[in-house]
Amino acid sequence: MSWHKKDEGRRGYHHGHLREALIKAALDLIGEKGPAGFSFAEAARSAGVSAAAPYRHFRDRDALVAEVARQGFERFSAFLANAWSDGAPDPVTAFDNVGRAYLAFARTEPAYYAAMFEAQVAPDATPELAKAADEAFAVLQRAAEAMVARLPKERRPPARMVSLHMWSFAHGIASLFARGDAARRKLPMTPEELLEAGFLIYLDGLGKDPKS
Repeated sequence: MSWHKKDEGRRGYHHGHLREALIKAALDLIGEKGPAGFSFAEAARSAGVSAAAPYRHFRDRDALVAEVARQGFERFSAFLANAWSDGAPDPVTAFDNVGRAYLAFARTEPAYYAAMFEAQVAPDATPELAKAADEAFAVLQRAAEAMVARLPKERRPPARMVSLHMWSFAHGIASLFARGDAARRKLPMTPEELLEAGFLIYLDGLGKDPKS
């Protein structure tokens, strides 16, 4: 699809690409104003169409944002899976890489990140959104399972618990310190350094030597 100017500051769309034009407009508006900072009519105006046109594809604004979030989770899942790299070179290093990828996504895709986690759209608002979100979390789950499997059997915590712990930790750092928008807080170290320090402390609490 090729974009072209229509009037001043408006986007046009080629016939048959209305849905994509609306999603692109919503993504841009989320980046500019946040996920709650625009109306359905404003998304239509930004896409260069009438206020009634979006209803051909989306029942309301939340449905449009949910689709942006779904696409974000698909990108996010690919980000995490690439970092996990099937556990190479070893599960501990690969797990750390997944955490770093989490931070990188928040930094490089702040509009998608906001749609995914800050739009107040239910994670199961659509079956497609729920599936995409579950697939992203599944990468963390696989990483946790591989790492936990290296602990002595009698000391293995539930992999689900480990994945939830690390998800919470990485998400907190990403949301506060690693995002690529004005909501990022200052930190006297890099977000990656904070993540690595926390990860090592967590491993020590599990009785896991990160070098083994």
